[in-house]
Amino acid sequence: MRLLIAIPVHNERQYVVKVLDKVRTFHDDILVVDDGSTDGTAELLLGRPQVKTIRHQTNLGYGQSLIDAFEFADGRGYDWVITMDCDEQHEPEMIPRFVEQIESERWDLISGSRYLSPRGDDDLPPGDRRRINATITQLINEKLQLNLTDAFCGYKAHRVEAMRRLALTETGYAFPMQLWPQAACAGLRISELPVRLIYNDPTRHFGGRLDDADERLRHYLQVFHAELRRLRSAGCHRELAPCGCAE
Repeated sequence: MRLLIAIPVHNERQYVVKVLDKVRTFHDDILVVDDGSTDGTAELLLGRPQVKTIRHQTNLGYGQSLIDAFEFADGRGYDWVITMDCDEQHEPEMIPRFVEQIESERWDLISGSRYLSPRGDDDLPPGDRRRINATITQLINEKLQLNLTDAFCGYKAHRVEAMRRLALTETGYAFPMQLWPQAACAGLRISELPVRLIYNDPTRHFGGRLDDADERLRHYLQVFHAELRRLRSAGCHRELAPCGCAE
C-alpha cells in the first residue's frame, strides 16, 4: 500500500517547518502543494528536498490544491492520499489511526470528524463556523442519506482508485460541497474518524466576501445545489438513496 501525505499550504511560514518535521516522524512520503504563498513559505520548502512540492505561481484555491494532490498521487501509482492542513489544527499523531482504517479495506473515504467524539480538551470553534458546519452537515445528511457529523474537516484519507471516479472541479473552500454529492453518487464507502477540535487562531479568515458568514453559507448552498442538479441531469439518482455509509 503506497500512501502519500498531501498538505496544501498558503502563507504558512509560521507552521510549515514544525508540521513537516512532525509528520515525517509518522510517514516520510509527503507532498506539499504551495498555493501561491508570498510570505517566504516557498523559500523554506526549497530547503526540504526530501519533500515533494507543487508550486502554484498564484493563489488558485484550497480545492485546486486538493485536486492537484489527487492527480499527483494517481499519476505516480499511490493507493491512498491523506490530506491534512498545515496550521497545527490536524495532529500528525492521528496518521497511524487513519492507516489502521485504510488497512481494514472497508472504506474508500475516511473523513476526520471534530464532533463525532468531542473531548474535554477540545477548543471551542468560532460561532459562525460551527453554525455553518452544523447547517451544511444536516443538509448533506438529508439530501445524500449520509450520516456525517462534520462536513468540513480537511483531515481525510482518500482511496486513489475511488477518487478517480469523481470529476472534481471546485477550486475554493466550497470543495466539500462537490465532494460529498459525487462520493454519494459514486457509492463510495464512507466512514468518519474522531479527531481533536483545535483552533490555534480563530481570527484566520477565508478572504474576500467569504469572510462574511452569511455570504459564505450562501455560497456553499449555491455550489451544493448546483452539484445536485448537475448529477441529476447526468442521470445519477443515487445521491437521494441510502448508500450504506458508516456511523
